[in-house]
Amino acid sequence: MVKIRLSRVGKTKQPSYRVVVADVRSARDGSFIEIIGHYNPRTEPATIVIDAEKAKKWLSQGAQPTERVSILLGKAGITEMPKINFSKKPPKKKAEEQPTQEPKATAKEPAAEPAAEPKAETKAS
Repeated sequence: MVKIRLSRVGKTKQPSYRVVVADVRSARDGSFIEIIGHYNPRTEPATIVIDAEKAKKWLSQGAQPTERVSILLGKAGITEMPKINFSKKPPKKKAEEQPTQEPKATAKEPAAEPAAEPKAETKAS
């Protein structure tokens, strides 16, 4: 499978990235098929340069962009901006879907007392 992803370049603590088309099995900064652009997040505003023709060609051939690259393609106007949920929490289940369970009796709870028997009165003479 072919992916469109970022490849890190630049000095230590000064990252910039190439937008590359690469096989999924290759390392992040390893071999690639083609460079289609670059991205520098350290400039204000961030620099995004992507060759639209090459990107559309690879997308039409079935290349899958990573999450970050799909955002960059949307910002560059090449594709639609993806709808991404940035919260890492899983969605909450509805009350209807959760099975209702009765609480289990614990050893700390007092046992039910048997019914009290009436005491017989005794006559003292």
